[in-house]
Amino acid sequence: MFSVLPDTGFAQIPDQPVGDEERPLTAVSTQEEADTGNIFHRKPGQPHSYWDNLVGHLSVEASVTGNPWTKSGRNFGQFYADRSNAVTMNQILGSLSHPVEDVGHGYGIGFVFESLYGSDARFDPTAGMASGALNSLYQWIPTQAHVDFKLPWIFKNGIDLQIGQQYGLLGSEGTPALARPFYTFNYASDYIVPFEVVGITATMHVTDKMDWIVGIDAGNSTTFGKYGNNSRPKGTFGFAWNNLLDGKLNMHILGHFGPQGNNGRALTSPDGYWTSAGMGKIANQKMQYNADFLATYHLNKAMSVTVDGTYLHDDLTRDDVYGVSTYFAYDINPSLTFNARGEIFRDNTGAVITEYSSFTSFTKAITNQPYPYYIAEPTTYGELTVGATYRPDFINRHVSFGSFSFRPEIRLDKSLNGTHPFNRAPAAGEYVVTNGTNNMLWFNCDAIWAF
Repeated sequence: MFSVLPDTGFAQIPDQPVGDEERPLTAVSTQEEADTGNIFHRKPGQPHSYWDNLVGHLSVEASVTGNPWTKSGRNFGQFYADRSNAVTMNQILGSLSHPVEDVGHGYGIGFVFESLYGSDARFDPTAGMASGALNSLYQWIPTQAHVDFKLPWIFKNGIDLQIGQQYGLLGSEGTPALARPFYTFNYASDYIVPFEVVGITATMHVTDKMDWIVGIDAGNSTTFGKYGNNSRPKGTFGFAWNNLLDGKLNMHILGHFGPQGNNGRALTSPDGYWTSAGMGKIANQKMQYNADFLATYHLNKAMSVTVDGTYLHDDLTRDDVYGVSTYFAYDINPSLTFNARGEIFRDNTGAVITEYSSFTSFTKAITNQPYPYYIAEPTTYGELTVGATYRPDFINRHVSFGSFSFRPEIRLDKSLNGTHPFNRAPAAGEYVVTNGTNNMLWFNCDAIWAF
């Protein structure tokens, strides 16, 4: 889910976000002209080299949030946009990649290396891969490091293989700024789909329109050995359909399965107040099930509707969490896209939608260290966001390197079952918010420069 090319026409929701768009797992013709972002440009008359298609990209995102009613300084129920009434440099995201290119006899090879610096890195670490290298508001993380293969095996269109650190395949909104239609995330993409996995993913092109996806990995945001959460493998399984109904419909059904709890012993902070996520050996047997259904239908060339349904069940914590998000995108003109999103999301225990209170809380949570946090009572959340993506031509036509996008939005979050989780921190000595407000109206805008 990576789409920061400056000439990417419109900022609609990705049709089929089952991987990063910078990784087109199709063979690249040796006669292709160099695309925007290519580092080396082949001189006329010179023989083609594999490195002619080496690509570099960079994007920078900064934002401002406005929530005049908060008493906590936080926007509850948010990872990346958790700081209220603040200007933040969210991410400097850089990548070096090569699309999968034909190397003969139907085989192809490519790769992606990508890293991120900024406030977003607090919530997208992979344990054991520079996690905790920086501990301030602004941190650094690797986000992708994988090698990609095209294999002409079994099926007419072959098999695509991706090995290494990858973005999770579930959900509708990605970490890179332009891999989502809004600055803020929906609840499901923030809290219940895998962010990063390290493993192997195979996409088998069963037909021209249907893909079978199978993967095995170390788990959500974890690696192996002492940086793993337990001794059992996890995996992805599902199907994707592309260009149905004369190219108007794309959809997928994907699941991620396996024990996700930490099998270490629970650790307590020196003050005796905070406890780590360790659950002991029982974590090796208790499964977590995560499922996602996503469908995008193009009403016409300018308008699309997307529905994303996500579910999580955890045998260890007895959590059942699920939500449905609906998106509408309208490309008014090449410079302006209108976006709307509505979501209903249920957290049946209140323990999933968590405010990680310190800069390192999330990293500590996935590495079995005590961490400060607070939660709400079991809540059914409703969320409505409207906004726009504006690509000002009067600026971009004078910018020789990259292009700018601006995304203002208005968002209303509301408890639909009478709880009060917003705009307050818990009382002293407690970690469950009961005396906040039942809604949160806030205003946001981010600015993105992308090459």
